[in-house]
Amino acid sequence: MDIASLIGLVMCMVLMIIGIITGDQGVAALGNFYDFTSILVTFGGSFMCCLMMTEGIPQYLSNLQSIKLIFKIKKTNEIETIKNIIELSNVSRKEGLLALEEAANNVEDDFLKKGLLLIVDGTDPELVRSIMETEQYAVEERHKTVISFWENLASMGPAWGMIGTLIGLINMLKMLSDISSVGPNMAVALITTFYGSVLANWIATPTATKLKSNSVKEITVRNIMVEGLLSIQAGENPRVIEEKLKSFLSPKERGALDNKEGGEE
Repeated sequence: MDIASLIGLVMCMVLMIIGIITGDQGVAALGNFYDFTSILVTFGGSFMCCLMMTEGIPQYLSNLQSIKLIFKIKKTNEIETIKNIIELSNVSRKEGLLALEEAANNVEDDFLKKGLLLIVDGTDPELVRSIMETEQYAVEERHKTVISFWENLASMGPAWGMIGTLIGLINMLKMLSDISSVGPNMAVALITTFYGSVLANWIATPTATKLKSNSVKEITVRNIMVEGLLSIQAGENPRVIEEKLKSFLSPKERGALDNKEGGEE
């Protein structure tokens, strides 16, 4: 589990609660921040607008469930992928491309395994690239669909919070003759804005940002796989392949890779 995401989510709530109860009212102030109608307008309106923008209820439910992805740690990373590519290139250099078929049985990543089998089958390099990049494009588009859902929700939250505030203000002005009701009604009207900001900045925006970061990392790893496999198919030296794939890494990551065993001559 990604502890950083869990800690961030929980601590945001804790800090909000601390901010609420540190006033004169103490814990009793929590009651000031609950209003069922405001919840209905802000959260209901936001989620229903996102439903309108989604292609069907199954896709909508799938988008909602994607929040679980921010708590998962990706098993594959750039450095480990490059190490695997180098190991495969050494196998290919010593035993030939056909030996990669047996090596593919020990590969867990389906994308990498598919590329290896295409190479073993003697597929033209340009066709290998085309097939793998097409699959990569499809994955990226699916990621964008999910990310856009959370980005839309982040924009809908404050908007529906403002709608709720306007509803509350209109009702308050209708009762302006009763001065004693102005304060409570104003507080209720502002709660919807609070709910909208919480929905956007506590849940939706962080989720979209984390999913976007995960998507970029996954696509980068797949780019490494494509370039590495094509280099293996071209018969390039493992050292050359390693140096080529290092271009995908940051200087710090390159240093970490250099401290590990590299390709053979």
